[in-house]
Amino acid sequence: MSIRMKKLIGTVVMIILVSLYAIFATAYASLYLANAGGWTHLAFFSLTGLLWVVPAMLLIRWMEGYKGKPRS
Repeated sequence: MSIRMKKLIGTVVMIILVSLYAIFATAYASLYLANAGGWTHLAFFSLTGLLWVVPAMLLIRWMEGYKGKPRS
């Protein structure tokens, strides 16, 4: 598969991933953290705001075709 096609697929998957992740994180917070304090909300949204980076990083690595050797 060409790099160009991987980038197209990866971009679409990334948009879907981030959208669904935001919806689920907000829905979870609405259901389970509605009566929690401000510090709990801050901690939850700080953690979930950074947690999406891990799958995104793996997806970007796949899009670039990285196989463990530096590009020249």
